[in-house]
Amino acid sequence: MRVLIVSDIHANLIAFETVLAHAKGKWDLIWCLGDVVGYGPDPNECIDLLREQDHLGLSGNHDWAVIGRLDIFSFNADARAAISWTQGILTDENRKYLEELPSKVIEEPFTLAHASPRHPVWEYILDQNTAAANFPCFSTPYCLVGHTHSPIIFEEIGKDEALARLPAYGQALNLNDSRLIINPGSVGQPRDSDPRAAYMILDTEKMTWEHFRVEYDIPAVQERMRTYGLPYRLIVRLEYGW
Repeated sequence: MRVLIVSDIHANLIAFETVLAHAKGKWDLIWCLGDVVGYGPDPNECIDLLREQDHLGLSGNHDWAVIGRLDIFSFNADARAAISWTQGILTDENRKYLEELPSKVIEEPFTLAHASPRHPVWEYILDQNTAAANFPCFSTPYCLVGHTHSPIIFEEIGKDEALARLPAYGQALNLNDSRLIINPGSVGQPRDSDPRAAYMILDTEKMTWEHFRVEYDIPAVQERMRTYGLPYRLIVRLEYGW
């Protein structure tokens, strides 16, 4: 089975549509690692498009905040504004969809979580020490996470030790005996100084995985965000990838 792995779409419909078009013919199923909504201008449209696909979805911290499971005052002012706006336009059907999403799933030999296996909804695995502390928190060989908006791979190299490396785009890599935590990056709001949408393709038969980046129409998304009065910083950051 070929799996399209996406995370942190963040209501960026144009980026999501571009990823689906770029990956066309390469996947049989989608694994979405959470945060379908938040920040962007098209939350209902992104949920609707995801629901049209054969997929497995997880809940992220913005998904939880929109449905009232997290205090929005634990977010910064820009994120709070976007969450409040999303709460006001989200359809009842899509709210129910978000309410039913799990926060962590095991699909052997993979553990899936939005943030981390230790704290599935809200922990940032940004460094080797945090990654090393998370390896004892899942029993499968591999764990897939999002949340940081930056594609990266962490490999367990010993007790309480992990090695970090950046992805090699467009190059299929074999999953081996090493335990890994893999982050596909963000579809809708990358933060690794590369504004292109990020995603990953996993082949569970060949046991290979591959990272991809694709350009999308950022000005069109920014114009939609301005139309809805979303915060200036959220609009500008898209073109810089931070």
